[in-house]
Amino acid sequence: MDIDKKVWEVLCSEEDISNRLKELGQEISDVYRDKKLYVVSLLRGSFVFTADLVRKLDIPVKIDFMTTSSYGHGTESSGSVKIVNDIKENLEDYHILVVDDITDSGLTMKYVIEHLKTKNPVSVKCCVLLDKPERRKVEIEPDYVGFTIPDKFVVGYGLNYGDYYRNIPYVFVVTDKDR
Repeated sequence: MDIDKKVWEVLCSEEDISNRLKELGQEISDVYRDKKLYVVSLLRGSFVFTADLVRKLDIPVKIDFMTTSSYGHGTESSGSVKIVNDIKENLEDYHILVVDDITDSGLTMKYVIEHLKTKNPVSVKCCVLLDKPERRKVEIEPDYVGFTIPDKFVVGYGLNYGDYYRNIPYVFVVTDKDR
């Protein structure tokens, strides 16, 4: 797919994202107030979302990053999840919030949550910018969701196509010009 020759249809505008982040930040802050919160951001797709989200939290928070791989340069998950870079810190006294850009098949999030549970944290929950439930291959429901979206290929705001377009400040759907 030559993305530059397609139509970019805005799905979540900058304003929509900003407003939803304020709501999520308040909700997460209220839940984790007086608890030790450790945010684990799944690189690379979630770095934009995570940075904006944690700035909306009004509680102390530790942040670290895990790198997983399941997509390569394609538009669909390969179905095989690998942890490329793991959390090295002791997580036993923490409530973990895994942050990712999107949950579609659910394979990556389920794998990461199960992996982090082996580190004996107090709890493990997840937060995603986008939830695409029509694509689910495993039973998992994100605890915090920015937007539930239809089964379309989305790019922008951290989500890439061929390692590009992560810097676009909104989420867009790529469609054919004649649609």
